[in-house]
Amino acid sequence: MAKQNTIWKSYKFPLILLLGIAVGSLTGWFNPEFGIKLKPLGDIFLNLVFSVVVPVVFFSISSAVASMGNMKRLGKILGYMLLVFVITGLIAAVIMCAAVNIVKPAEGVLFPMDPNAETAQAASLPTQIVAAITVNDFTGLLSRQNMLPIILMSIFFGAVTATFRDRAEKLAKGLALMSDIFMKMVSCIMLYAPVGLGAYFAYLVADIGPQLLGIYAKMMLGLYYPLSIIYFFGGFAVYTWLAAGKRGVKIFFKNALSPAATSLATQSSIATLPVNLEAARKMGIPKDIREIVLPIGATMHMDGSCFAAILKISVLYGIFGREFSGFGTLSLAILISIMSGVVMSGIPGGGLIGEMLIMTLYGFPMEAFPIIATIGFLVDPPATLINATGDSVAAMLVTRLVEGKDWMKKVHKEDIKTNT
Repeated sequence: MAKQNTIWKSYKFPLILLLGIAVGSLTGWFNPEFGIKLKPLGDIFLNLVFSVVVPVVFFSISSAVASMGNMKRLGKILGYMLLVFVITGLIAAVIMCAAVNIVKPAEGVLFPMDPNAETAQAASLPTQIVAAITVNDFTGLLSRQNMLPIILMSIFFGAVTATFRDRAEKLAKGLALMSDIFMKMVSCIMLYAPVGLGAYFAYLVADIGPQLLGIYAKMMLGLYYPLSIIYFFGGFAVYTWLAAGKRGVKIFFKNALSPAATSLATQSSIATLPVNLEAARKMGIPKDIREIVLPIGATMHMDGSCFAAILKISVLYGIFGREFSGFGTLSLAILISIMSGVVMSGIPGGGLIGEMLIMTLYGFPMEAFPIIATIGFLVDPPATLINATGDSVAAMLVTRLVEGKDWMKKVHKEDIKTNT
């Protein structure tokens, strides 16, 4: 009974949200005229989210960076850990890029294009880069239309604050408090999400037809879920083989069941952390490495989120009639996915920030924001599975880089006994 209550508590909000979206979609399908009239209720939700996104970005990122001053002493382990996080995120993003170009989840569905988007496409690459990362006035940082400059300035501000150490301690605490306050506001706004998103999906389905529902079915059943399973068994087998040979593969999958089940039940890498630490101990990963890599990985190592970011971008390209191909397009998408899966995933509200970054950087109309926001909820279970269990894989790779190829033979006999 306690286990059932835990599962219900973990899945309650996503289920209620999906129920609201389903009711709204059916309303728009069977009664389009009424569905279109519900749009103002959806607009209220969008406007509330858009109103808090800039302070959420600034305070959450700057406070996180300002409090990272003590991480320099972690040295070699942290360096290799970040390298592994980025490389595995890059591989995940490339795999999903190839997959979405084969399956094309949004093929055949068109959303009215924002005329400003064409202007953005026509600009030269250097101009796009300058416009993407900078603004010509401080007031530009107060607009959600400039998400990447806001993110970069927040990192800059937080890093400079950290250099003042004790003198800036009160400021760092103040930034953290403001971050908590605005995230609490986001939580309050999300209580309205089932109604707001339900109303907006009633409008979307009424306006562009039930094809939108087909996107989600094709995306989940034909792409994300099967690819996640393949990545879990195939990709992790390759990584653990690189880390410790055949023995590493056997030991990982022997001990990965509990973290995998916990991640699916809780939909949280943080909640899976205690189980992950115990599994890592049984895998023979040294204590100092597992106790550094796994806690940080629970918030900064998200291959499943890299998958999701590429999927969201490709869906937006499809519904706006753009071709998701070409070196420049795919390279930018991969960069954004790595930021979403490695950098912003460690920040409260990182998913929201990543989605807003996608919308503004590509110039997509904000009316399409609920479409990719919903993707995040739909793919959350397999994404969390990949994110959480991938932390132990990353710890094994870090151990290989720090301790050498024969690291498993060097593990203390007491740790080895738990593996045999």
